Amino acid sequence: MVENQIPVSPAIKMSGMRWVMVGMAFLATVLNYVHRLSFNYLSAEGELRKLIPDDAFGYIGTAFFAAYMISNAFSGFVIDRLGTRVGYSLCMAFWTTAGLVHAFASTPFQFGVCRFMLGIGEAGNWPAAIRLTTEWFPPHERSTASGIFNSGSALGAVIVPPLVALLGVNYGWQATFVILAVCGYLWLVAFWFIYYTPKENKEEKKEAFRVPVKALLKTRFVRMFTLSKTFMDPVWYFVTFWIGRYLVDVHHLEMKQIGWLAMIPFVIADVGNIAGGYFTQYIIKRGMPIPRARKVAVTIASLIMILPLLAGPFVISTPISALIVFGLAGFGYTAYTANTLTFPADVVPKNSAASVWGMACVGTGLGGAVFQSVSGIILKNNAAEMGYHYAYNILFLGFGLVALVGLLIMLFLMGPLVPDKSLLRYGEGVRP
Repeated sequence: MVENQIPVSPAIKMSGMRWVMVGMAFLATVLNYVHRLSFNYLSAEGELRKLIPDDAFGYIGTAFFAAYMISNAFSGFVIDRLGTRVGYSLCMAFWTTAGLVHAFASTPFQFGVCRFMLGIGEAGNWPAAIRLTTEWFPPHERSTASGIFNSGSALGAVIVPPLVALLGVNYGWQATFVILAVCGYLWLVAFWFIYYTPKENKEEKKEAFRVPVKALLKTRFVRMFTLSKTFMDPVWYFVTFWIGRYLVDVHHLEMKQIGWLAMIPFVIADVGNIAGGYFTQYIIKRGMPIPRARKVAVTIASLIMILPLLAGPFVISTPISALIVFGLAGFGYTAYTANTLTFPADVVPKNSAASVWGMACVGTGLGGAVFQSVSGIILKNNAAEMGYHYAYNILFLGFGLVALVGLLIMLFLMGPLVPDKSLLRYGEGVRP
């Protein structure tokens, strides 16, 4: 048996339903990103661009991530308490309704409120999906399963540009938000009737105590994992939130052109989800211990993300070269995420995995809130004097260095990815 592999019932391991379940999480993640990014492209030019300048766009992004941070502080615990079926359904209902309300906003402040509400709902997708994969997959398959559902983020980012260009140009931005909301409600109905928790996991939960929040916060792993995400995750949001405006401001593209060209980085990034998860599974099967395999994979993925960003100002000369840099950074990030999604289940009891991921994503929200505002301010202050090309080069270098800090925290401060014995006692039904 591979080191640190937790025995899983053969009924769960062999059940073909686990692929249906992770497929539903994949579709939810696609919709999550479609709702998240549609506003960014719709406001890159045209009517909304006139309404929302760079600094306002940055502040609106901060509103989203402030809510994301707040929600992550409790969403994982709520999902662990309610269970996957109810918890996931509530998250989808909340963020879909918030996306719908965008159609009725008319000022930057109102859009900021809508984005705040969207962030409250969307944060729950990952704790819920992690809980789903923990319930349905054995440890050595979880990085692959996580890569599958998380590839929905990159696929969502792939389809948003052409989808928004098509809907926005033909029907207007208000109707676009309404149509996207209908898709979310359809997923909600299907998931409610399809999902169930495997019998074996239901029996496990009856015997286990939940780990108290205080006990989780005392662990080095939770604290340092949260800190690392404060620096790592904002890189992805630089790529996904600002690419539309970058293509307009630096390369002077129109929405119809952006609709197709902006797909390129996210097609590349989508491969990273599968490749990152499968690479780890491969080296585990070759005999590498799970904790070491996770760290090796994360290091390689992070370097693939960091190096193109640092090189960006020196190698970008055309829209295509810029899209390749964005794509490589996205590939590295999604490969990194496919592995870090499995970290909580490697260290804490299964019934606390969603809680730990939610707590760690407080760092995501904090980093996103800070760096979105900083990005908007940098662009506004530098573009006026030096031009957008110079201003965006500052962002490429800055986000490359920020991600490097996050990697160093994971490697040298987070500790080994092994089960925490004091926390696992709760999973065994023993109060320490």
